[in-house]
Order: sequence, then structure tokens, then C-alpha cells
Amino acid sequence: MTASDIPEISYDSAQVGTSVPLAESLAAAATALYETEGYAETARVGALLARDIVPDADHAGISLVERVGDVRTVAWTDEVIRTLDAATGCGAGCAMGWPGLWDSPVVRMEDIAACDGHGPVLTENGLRSALFLRLRGHQRRFSVLTLYSRKPSAFDDESVRVGRLFSAHLGIALDSVEVREQLAEAMHTRDVIGQATGILMGSMNIDASQAFDRLVRASQKGNVKLRDIASRIVEVRSTEQHPG
Repeated sequence: MTASDIPEISYDSAQVGTSVPLAESLAAAATALYETEGYAETARVGALLARDIVPDADHAGISLVERVGDVRTVAWTDEVIRTLDAATGCGAGCAMGWPGLWDSPVVRMEDIAACDGHGPVLTENGLRSALFLRLRGHQRRFSVLTLYSRKPSAFDDESVRVGRLFSAHLGIALDSVEVREQLAEAMHTRDVIGQATGILMGSMNIDASQAFDRLVRASQKGNVKLRDIASRIVEVRSTEQHPG
């Protein structure tokens, strides 16, 4: 994906930023996040908002960090972040700041040029300082908002304060949309399993409990999710009823 592939942002950038009072910026940001649909789009808008709101931030990205070491970048403001992610596999945060976020909600990198490991990759792309802000998470996983500046020692105490205020809004927004998507998926899964159970009851002349038990056994035997087993049964019946 290139920068031209990213659609126009779904918020009014004139309502946020350092030229607008902080309270108004945060209110506009909260509204934009609330009105955005889907986890991926909420994260993308969140990264763009963070870049506009936090003083001296030039680039931003959002990633999911697993305790086992897996990292996945889910949102970025521009191709600089994508280039870093491709070059380092983790936007460089895994080596510089993210390990400390297991114990602290904020990690500040004053001068990237002085860092070993991925430091040269970042400086080659014009980045000199970083601010890592842990979003909501748990013992095995958390999300992180990473802000980069083209100036060394760019993120002072005010940047941290504004960043933490904004990240609180963003963390809640991401959690909320994730819960909504999980509930929607659960409802869909329940409907599909119910349909599959009904199909087995009719075709095998068994009751609901027996039909569900057959689904569970098929799931366990084939090491396939129950939802996927049910979906296959529903698809086969649909094909039989509407061939071609």
C-alpha cells in the first residue's frame, strides 16, 4: 500500500492541532474517533489525530505488541512509518522503546542517533526522537501509539501530558470498537451454528443436543473451529437447494 492508496481522513484537521485549545482538540478528536467505524479505520484516524495534536510529532503509528515478541503495525500516518516497519519488522519500537512499556505507560527516546540496533535506520529516514505511549492492554498484549519527531529531544513534558490525554481517548475508542466487532462476530457465529444444528436435526432425525454434539465432535476431530464447520454445512445445504 502506498500513501496514495490511503483514503482521505474522516475528520476535520482544522479542529485539532497545537493552534487550537487542547480541550477543543481533544473534544474534536473524541468525536472523530466515535464516528469512525471499524477497528482498522479507528486506529488509522487515531494515528493521524495524534500526529496533529501532540506537539512536535511529525509521524505516528499504532502497533499491537505480544508478550511472546510478535508485533503487528495496524495504522500509520505515512510511508515513512511503513518503510520503517518493512525495514525493521516492528517500526523499530521493539528494540528501542516497547520493552519498557510492559512496566511503564510512557517511554521517551531523546536522541535516536545514539541508539544501537535500529537507530541508523530511523535517522536515515529523518527521525531523531520518539515517544512511546502504551494504550489499554493486559498482561499478554498491549497496543502502543508511537510518535516520531524530526528533531532530537522534541518531546518534552507537555508533549507527554498531551500524548497521555489523547492516548486515553484513543485506547477507550479502540477497545470499544473491538468489543463491538467481537459481539457482531459472536452474533453471526451463533446464527450460523443454529442454522447448521437445524440442518443436522432435519437430515439425521436427531434432537438439538445431539446435533450440536456432532458439530463439536467434528470440530475437535478435524481441529477446525466450530464456526467454520457450521458454515460449511450451511453452504453445502444452500448449494443443494440452489444448484448452479
